[in-house]
Amino acid sequence: MKPIVSTEELAENVDWRIFDCRHDLMNPALGGEQYAQAHIRGALFADLDKALSAEKTGKNGRHPLPESRAFMAWLGKQGVRLTDTVICYDGGNGAMASRLWWMLRWAGHENAAVLDGGFAKWQKEGREVTADVPQVEPGTYAGKPKTSLFASLAFVEKRLKRAALLDARAPERYRGEKEPIDPVAGRIPGAKNRFNGENVNGDGTFKSAETLRAEFKKVLGDRTPGEVIHYCGSGVAACHNALAMEIAGLTGSRVYIGSWSEWSADPARPISRSV
Repeated sequence: MKPIVSTEELAENVDWRIFDCRHDLMNPALGGEQYAQAHIRGALFADLDKALSAEKTGKNGRHPLPESRAFMAWLGKQGVRLTDTVICYDGGNGAMASRLWWMLRWAGHENAAVLDGGFAKWQKEGREVTADVPQVEPGTYAGKPKTSLFASLAFVEKRLKRAALLDARAPERYRGEKEPIDPVAGRIPGAKNRFNGENVNGDGTFKSAETLRAEFKKVLGDRTPGEVIHYCGSGVAACHNALAMEIAGLTGSRVYIGSWSEWSADPARPISRSV
């Protein structure tokens, strides 16, 4: 399946499963409040902190990856079947939605995509929204995790000098000039910067596959997609870069979900700054 779908395609396929992934890192309750007010008909809410993250220990990052069986249990409770087409959306450029998209693919669910332009485009076009919460029949989801999409902390440490690390954070955070969220500023040594905000146009829709491919190739040089490990602050924006590479036809990259918030939690790990 294509990694992104248009609002027109979603409107025409009423049997697709939909998840609202709206979230604000500075106000975690906002996404749920927005969902309660209005959402795309048929959408269930996917809470980043509660459904798409494991329990935090203080050392495993701000949005640690849950065990695959825990995530699949959640999918089962939402009534998701292996044969379902699942569409994810958020209120911004798709970064929050891309986290669920990546996790679905990691769980072996290939029929998953992000709504291009998200809820903002849907509303701008005057399409139907509702406050009604759909009723679903819980079941059992038995996927097969695709471990080749995931990079653990140990995986990154082992390949630190050889991997093509790609930092999805804003340039000033990458350079270590400021850090508004995590206690320590800086980046993982050897990483290059590809701010995930550069993946989209001014209206929040993704750039063309050709444009994305050229831009990523400019950053990566002769490195292959299979060598790429994405990271960000807490494993959300990194998924947006992974999605953009898929759109560009650059398949096979991994995501380090622990990201900077996990890496920087241990002062013994090396960090780099441009200041």
